[in-house]
Amino acid sequence: MSTGLADRVVSGIKDQILAGDLAPGAKLPSESDLVATYGVSRTVAREAVTRLRAEGLVETFQGRGSFVLAVPAPSPFALESSAIRTQHDVLDMVDFRLGVECEAAALAAAHLDEQGSRAIEEALAALAAAHPDGAVEADFAFHRAVAAATGNRFYLDLMDSLGPMMIMLPRTRLGDAYSPSDALHVERVQREHDNIAAAILSRDADTARAAMRVHLGSTRRRLQQ
Repeated sequence: MSTGLADRVVSGIKDQILAGDLAPGAKLPSESDLVATYGVSRTVAREAVTRLRAEGLVETFQGRGSFVLAVPAPSPFALESSAIRTQHDVLDMVDFRLGVECEAAALAAAHLDEQGSRAIEEALAALAAAHPDGAVEADFAFHRAVAAATGNRFYLDLMDSLGPMMIMLPRTRLGDAYSPSDALHVERVQREHDNIAAAILSRDADTARAAMRVHLGSTRRRLQQ
C-alpha cells in the first residue's frame, strides 16, 4: 500500500518539475509539506524522495533539504511497482533481470574503463556500508553502475526505467533488530555482489556473467523458500 502512495508522490513531484514549477536548483517541498499536500505519512514521503534521488532527479544535503537536479527524461519503457501484484509477478521480474543483467555484467567486464571501474568500486563500498533504510537504494546503485559500465545506453535506460523497485520488490525488508538469519542474509548478498564486482574489475566477462547469474538465481531461490 505504501508503495502505491509513494508512486503518487513521485508522479506529483515529477509533474511539477516537468511543468517548470520546480526548476533545476529549486528546493523540494519539505517532508512536512509533502505529508500535508499528498496526505501521506512521513515514511511514504521519505520513500518518494529516496526514489527521486535514486533516479538522479534530486540531491539531498543534510540540514538543507533536497534540491532538483534535472528534468526527468521521457522513457520508452516504464513499469510501475503497482503492476507487480503477485508472487508470480515478482519471480517473473527476477527472471527478466536474469535475461538482461547477466549479459550486462559480461559487457561491463569487456568494456570496462577507468570511470566505470571507479563507479563500481564506489557503489560496492556504499552497499557494504549502507544502513538498512538505504539498502535498497544502494543495491540499485550497484546494479546501475554495472549497467553504465557496459557503455551501452540502452542498458542504462532500462535500469533507470525500472528504478529501485526492481530491488525493493524481491528484497526481504528487515526490521530495526537483526536476527542471526538476517545478518547471514545480508552477508551472503554482499558476498554475491563482491563476486560480481571482482569479476568485472578483472575484466573477466565469462566469470562476471556467471557471478551475476548466481546472484540473481540465489535471489529467486530465496523468494521461493
